[in-house]
Amino acid sequence: MRRVFLCFTSILILGFGTMGIAQTRPTLKKIAAFDLPGPAGKRFDYLTIDEDDHYLISAHLAAGQTYVIDLGTKKVVAVVTDTPGVEGVEYVPELKKFYTSNAGDNTIGVVDLKQMKVIKKLKTEAKPDGSTYAGPFHKLYVSDERGKAEAIVDVQKDEIVGTLHFDSEIGMPQYDPVARKVYVNLQDQNIFVVIDPPTDKVVGKYSVGKCKGNHGMTLDPEHRRAFLACEENNLMTVFDLDKHVPIAFLPLADGPDVIKFDAGLGRIYVACYSGAISVFHEDDPDHYRKLEDFPVQHAVHSLAVDPKTHRVYTPEQEEDGKPVVRMVVYEAVTSP
Repeated sequence: MRRVFLCFTSILILGFGTMGIAQTRPTLKKIAAFDLPGPAGKRFDYLTIDEDDHYLISAHLAAGQTYVIDLGTKKVVAVVTDTPGVEGVEYVPELKKFYTSNAGDNTIGVVDLKQMKVIKKLKTEAKPDGSTYAGPFHKLYVSDERGKAEAIVDVQKDEIVGTLHFDSEIGMPQYDPVARKVYVNLQDQNIFVVIDPPTDKVVGKYSVGKCKGNHGMTLDPEHRRAFLACEENNLMTVFDLDKHVPIAFLPLADGPDVIKFDAGLGRIYVACYSGAISVFHEDDPDHYRKLEDFPVQHAVHSLAVDPKTHRVYTPEQEEDGKPVVRMVVYEAVTSP
């Protein structure tokens, strides 16, 4: 993930279809925390959920290892090593594998969940980061952030079958199951790119307006919306996937990184390095409310949302300035 954290005076920025903060009580409630194998004080990165086994897969970037956690027991069932500088993690359900983006040696790691170990590495360009899986096409798309490239992996062969190059560092990609397209952020140019998976050709490039540094991305494919975390000016941008235009800009806490959408609750969560999870509600596809900047520990980069329980998971590396290594679980609180 990109490490650009700019501090701004808190200004309410309103775009089309936005409303003010309306939540009168906290949106999240801490219900559990459990220690991870360590080392303490080292930065984490992306998380993903294996819904089949109810595993949480967590990238411990600075420790160079990846945890597989049973969400039922809150126990670490495996520590996968040989994932140096691991940033992205992506689960492929039909193959019982997940893939790690290893910035430490510029590889994509193939992890067999049955063996709980790396079984193959694919050499890629500089600093592989976020990734997305286009299931119908059996392709994994991995953003080589500093390599300014998008690597394309055939997961049936575990081979890189193509690479797309751009004149920009690359942010988070996402697969849209409705349009059957892959979207990629060009974060230096504030551009939203559309890739056609059957051909792996770029079929569209669109401006994201006043969003600067569009790194994080999550989708509401049903309502044809993308939500972008704009790192350089602390905005969440709502992007219309059919009209290819931004329709709303809402203020974030400082240092936004990973962004996730909970379709069941209509909520968008953004992990912010300054020590907050910014929480928004989708009233309908054209109207959004910021609920709050829910306070968490400093240096939080990432989170995951369980679509079944609506619980939010985020790793912590420090508490009150002291190094820790643990996973924290929050329960969603909704207003009556």
